[in-house]
This record gives sequence, structure tokens and C-alpha cells, in this order.
Amino acid sequence: MKLLITGAAGFIGSHFVDYVLDHHPEDTVIGLDKLTYAGNLDNLAGRLQDCRFRFFRADICDREAVFPLLERESVDCIVNFAAESHVDRSLQDPGVFLRTNVLGVGVLLDGTAQFGVSRFHQVSTDEVYGDLPLDRPELKFDEGSPLCPSSPYSASKAAADLLALSYFRSFGTPVTITRSSNNYGPRQYPEKLIPRMIRRARAGRPLPVYGDGRNVRDWIHVLDHCAAVDLVIRKGRVGEVYNVGGGNERSNLDLIRLLLSLMGKDEALISFIADRKGHDRRYAVSTEKISTQLGWRPAVKFNSGIRETIRWYLRQPVSELDPANLS
Repeated sequence: MKLLITGAAGFIGSHFVDYVLDHHPEDTVIGLDKLTYAGNLDNLAGRLQDCRFRFFRADICDREAVFPLLERESVDCIVNFAAESHVDRSLQDPGVFLRTNVLGVGVLLDGTAQFGVSRFHQVSTDEVYGDLPLDRPELKFDEGSPLCPSSPYSASKAAADLLALSYFRSFGTPVTITRSSNNYGPRQYPEKLIPRMIRRARAGRPLPVYGDGRNVRDWIHVLDHCAAVDLVIRKGRVGEVYNVGGGNERSNLDLIRLLLSLMGKDEALISFIADRKGHDRRYAVSTEKISTQLGWRPAVKFNSGIRETIRWYLRQPVSELDPANLS
């Protein structure tokens, strides 16, 4: 199979490049990335000399760049990881999110149809469902739950999901979608919760916690997410959505306390700040569909995965700690 992986230099995208090349020696991969602030070619350093991998710098919104690439390369599958993904940034500049996360997906869908791509896979998020109450831990979103996004980020991802499904229904475009819970692991850009807290704790800086810190997220290791996406693009049914979750629900406060404990740091570093606008209280998804239909289950235990993640960040040179991410 020849795959076009967009967002290939980002956190999850670069891990997916590694996953495909490591698990499918017969496959070839084309990586595409605009290389915005969160895209880093260092994430692909181990692959740039691999004869089965080639990289192109381009914006998924640019038809003049994307269409000639699709025509020339005759790819079998597009896996779209390219996205603006930080909720806080979406509250400051929603337009950027609409452009990449909706219009860019439209370009890729048009390219899929025009150039006979056999599968378009949209990588989405559990945030499209909105949130759940803290006092009903038995509740989880399934693939049929209504979409009720709370932020410009999650609204843009929900719009992209609906656009992809509309192409399937209207044009027969071979689309699949996965909606994942919060990812963690090496290489994540340090605006996200886990790497930001690790870096700030390492530097002895206060760890800002929104509101009361009771907001709950389900954490999945990035490699488990990659395994799920890989399974769906090969065995999933077109026109279907699959939830992907780690089954590791933790409040933000409990997670930060765990990080501090594992790093030998004092909880006095925790600093409560004003809550984020529209802050969702709890995310949780049912993974029964992908488990029963495709046999997927998460393999990485959270306790070992988070320790490995901490070790990875602590191995990075102190000089790489961007002061902008410590403020």
C-alpha cells in the first residue's frame, strides 16, 4: 500500500509514519506537512533516509500543491492527521482552525474522489461529542451520540467529520473516521498538558491548573492510537466511525499530582488559575465497536506509558525548553 500521511511531522502523525513502516515492510509512505509551529522534521529524523519514505512540505488547503502530488503519486490511502489542535489557540483565533480543519479536509476529499484514492481516513477527536457530567461515571459516548462541540477547535473537527460523511453518502467517497481520546507520549508539542507540566516541573516553575482541576480526560498512548488507525484503514468499513480510547480516566489535578510524584517534585508547584472558557468537564468514549468488530484493544498500560513519557522529556536538553512554553 502507498499511503499519504498528512501532518506527518507532528506528534501523532510522525508516530504513525514509524508505525506503518515498522509493521508493514511492503508499504511506502509519503509524508506531507506544512511545518507550522507544532510540526518538526526532527520527529522524522529516523525516516528521512528510508527509501520507503519521502517528505513534502505543503499545506493541505493548497489545491495547487496537493492535487499534482496525488496525480503523480497514485496513492492508495490518505490518512489525515493535519490539524490545528490546541483548544486555547482556537479561542484566540478560530479562523485558522476553520481553514485547516474544515477547508483543508475538503481539499483532501476532493482529491480522493478526483484521483481514485481507495481510502480517505479522517483522524478526529472525542471532543466533538461535547462533555459528560462528573457525577455519572457510567456514561460514555458511543459513535451514535450527538455531536455537541464546545470550542472552535472541536466544532471545526465535528464539521470535518460531517463533511467527510457527506462525501461518503453523496459521492460514495471511501471514508473512515476515528475519534480518539487524549493522546500522550514522546514528541508532543509542549503546549499540551502532559509535556507542559513535565517541563515546568523540571524547571521548578508553577504548574497552572484551570478552575478546580476536576476536569476528567481519558488518556491513550500514542502508539495505541496508531495501532487503531492502522487497523481501521485496512479492515474498517467505509462510511463508519470508530471511537478509540485508552480507558484511563483521570482528573487533570490527579494527573498533575501523579507527574509531580513520579518526578520527585512538591505539590506546592500547583497553581490554580481562572478556568478556560467553555471548559468541558469530562470526556469518555465507548470502544466496544472497534473492539468487537476489529479486535482492537489498547496495549500500553498507563503507569508504564507515563513513566516512559516522563523519561523521554527529561532526556531532552534543557536548552530545548522553550521559554514561551514555560510562561
